[in-house]
Amino acid sequence: MADVQNPAKPLLIEPALALLEFSSVAAGVYAGDAMVKQAQLDVIYAGTVHPGKFLVLAGGSVAEVEEALKAGKENALNSLIDTIFLPGVHRDVVLALGGKRVPETNDAIGIVETNTVPAAIHAADKGIKGAEVSLVEIRLADGLNGKGLVFFTGQVSNIEAAIELSCAALQPGQLVKQVVISQLHEDMAKLIQAHTRFGSQVGWTSTE
Repeated sequence: MADVQNPAKPLLIEPALALLEFSSVAAGVYAGDAMVKQAQLDVIYAGTVHPGKFLVLAGGSVAEVEEALKAGKENALNSLIDTIFLPGVHRDVVLALGGKRVPETNDAIGIVETNTVPAAIHAADKGIKGAEVSLVEIRLADGLNGKGLVFFTGQVSNIEAAIELSCAALQPGQLVKQVVISQLHEDMAKLIQAHTRFGSQVGWTSTE
C-alpha cells in the first residue's frame, strides 16, 4: 500500500516521480483511484489547488510509477491539463516540493514561470541537473492562479545555463516568462529569502 500524505513526515520520493494536473476535481479523484489500483506505489499525494484544479503526485520505482501514469491518463475523463514523468528525479527537486528553501541567494538569480504545475517541476529538474545552481524555491498553483514558479541561484553563467535548459524542456505554451538577474538587490534578496508570497510578508492570513 502506498504511503499517503502526512504533513508530519518529510517528502520522500525516489527514484521516479509522476504528477498529473486535472481541470476537474471529480475526474482527478477518479484517475487517482485508478492509479493506485493499477500500480504498487511507494507514495501517493492528491488534492485540490487553486483555481479549482486537482493534482495527483506519485512516487516509487520507475516501472510502477510509469504504470500509474498510464492509468491516470487513461482514466482522466477528458480533464487532463498536463503531466510530468521523471524516472530519476533530482533530490533537490523533491526537497523543494516538500517546502525546503535555500537560506540565501548567491550572486545571480534566475526565475522560470510556467502555466502549469508539471511544467514547473520539469523546469526545476532540468535546470538543477544540468547546471551548478541551487534551488531557492519551487512554488506551485496556490496563490499563483494555478501557475508554477522556480527560483535558481548561483553564478551568472550557471544561472543562464540552467534557465536555457529549463526552458528548452518545456512544451510550446507552457512558459510564461523567464528572467536572469545578474545581481539581485539586497532588499529584494531578503524578501525572496523570507517568502515570495506578498501576503506572508505583510501579515495576511488568507490562503486565497
